[in-house]
This record gives sequence, C-alpha cells and structure tokens, in this order.
Amino acid sequence: MAMPVEGGTLSEIHQSARKLLLKARDGVEKLERLESSTSNGGFDSPELSFAVKKDISQIQSLCVEMDRLWRSVSAKSQRDLWKRKVEQIAEEAESLKGSLDKYLVRNQRRMNEARERTELLGRANGESAHVLRIFDEEAQAMQSVRNSSRMLQESFATGTAILSKYAEQRDRLKNAQRKALDVLNTVGLSNTVLRLIERRNRVDQRIKYVGMFLTIVILYFFWRWTS
Repeated sequence: MAMPVEGGTLSEIHQSARKLLLKARDGVEKLERLESSTSNGGFDSPELSFAVKKDISQIQSLCVEMDRLWRSVSAKSQRDLWKRKVEQIAEEAESLKGSLDKYLVRNQRRMNEARERTELLGRANGESAHVLRIFDEEAQAMQSVRNSSRMLQESFATGTAILSKYAEQRDRLKNAQRKALDVLNTVGLSNTVLRLIERRNRVDQRIKYVGMFLTIVILYFFWRWTS
C-alpha cells in the first residue's frame, strides 16, 4: 500500500527514481561508448558526464526519502517489499556512481597525458629550432672562414707573382749591368763612371728590397683583417 507524503507517494517517488536510474544508466553507457571512440578520433562530453552525476545524486536523495517512507508502512510484507525495492535502487545508483567515477578518473588521466604530450612536443620543437639555429650559425661561420681562406690564397698568389716579377727584373738588371760593364771596359771608360753605375745598382737593390718588404707587410695586414 502506497503512503501519501509531501512531494508524492512512495510509489511515485520510486517511479521517479526508476526513470532517473534508466536515464543515468543510458548516460553512463553513452559516455563509455564515447570513451571507446576517443582513441579512434572520438570526443568527450563534459556536459553529459555532469548531467549523469546530477541524476545519480538525485536518485540517492530519493533513496534517502524512500528509506524513510518504507519504514512507515504498517504491513510487514509490504514493508519488506519496499525495503528490497529501495535497496535495489540504491545499489544500482551506487554502481552507476562507481562507473561514472572510474570514467572521470580515466578521462582526467587522458587529459593529463594529452597536456604532457603537448608540452613535450612544444619543448622538442623549441630544442629542434635551437639546434637548427646553431647549425645555421656554424655553417655561416664555416662559409666565412672558407671565403677568408680563399681571399688569403688569392692575395698570397698575387704577392708571389709580384716577387717573381721582381726576381726576373733583378736578373735582367744584372745581365744588363754585366753587359754594360763589358762595354765600358771595352771602350775604356773611367773609374768614375763605373762607380756611378755601381751606386745606381745599389740604389736599385734597395728599391727592390723595400718593395719586397712592403709587399710582405701588406699581405700580413690583409691576412689579419680577413681572419
């Protein structure tokens, strides 16, 4: 026999609890299906999990109310029957609550793992960019060294060619001097003319050595500038 109470009879409250229980069970199953599809590109539903949690809380509140009401039933057989019914509703609600809590824990773990992967990927990208930047700077430095080395080699080759020209000119001057002396000796020029020629020869040699020294100095400073 159902007893009238404020807000509904025991039967009415039990019927409401059964409807909420079916709704909550359907919500939990849907969350689990969504969780299964998440690994294959599915999605989560925070709104649904919140709604299921709210339904379970309401069921538990109704169980508290029904537990109070069935104790007021006068007939023992009816009282025992309602006790089993209320306990069954409470157990199913507690089972759904356990399933929902496990789902929420798994969902939180997935969210944490996704956040950690995102952070690791961000750090990896940052480190890769830093390594690439270092490689680029080293490549630029190596290219600069190669350019400087090439310029130095070209300058050295130019200096060597200049010195070679000086050596050729020196040989030609010696040959010319030797021929001139032979000619002068042949025509019998005076010792004064010979001394003038020797003095000119010494001047030419000084000019030659000064030119060689200046060339070496210029090459040295150019090498210091490019290194």
